[in-house]
Amino acid sequence: MKPVILIVLTSIGSLLKGMANPVDTVIFKKDSRLDILVQKQAQANKRTAMMTSTGLYKGFRLQMISTPRRDDATQMKSELLNRFPDQKTYTLFQSPNFKVRMGNFLKREEAEKFRAQISKFFPKGIYIVEDTIEYIPVEEELF
Repeated sequence: MKPVILIVLTSIGSLLKGMANPVDTVIFKKDSRLDILVQKQAQANKRTAMMTSTGLYKGFRLQMISTPRRDDATQMKSELLNRFPDQKTYTLFQSPNFKVRMGNFLKREEAEKFRAQISKFFPKGIYIVEDTIEYIPVEEELF
């Protein structure tokens, strides 16, 4: 371990000694296009972190009902479509239950805000669940 420390200290010392001589100075000029590339890569990394391995986005939905009766699920879905036509509703079957979910929320806060709005129509039994959502990135997020 001591020889390694000695080698490192010697290397640092020789680097510092070399820096004292201004003739050995190297000046780098950064191309301004590098900043644009770094920005684009950061956006791509951010978008990729929000996606699943299948290419869909991670997000949240409101689970309105979970019932073994298909008729109850269908009735809930039609009621949701009548009251909230701007929100998409989804029916899925996970044996033995039919689940009705609504919305495509990227952030949990958005789902909580919408749940507060609809709680006057459906006072209990609404849960926020993680799900893959339909999402189209806004133009600023694209390359």
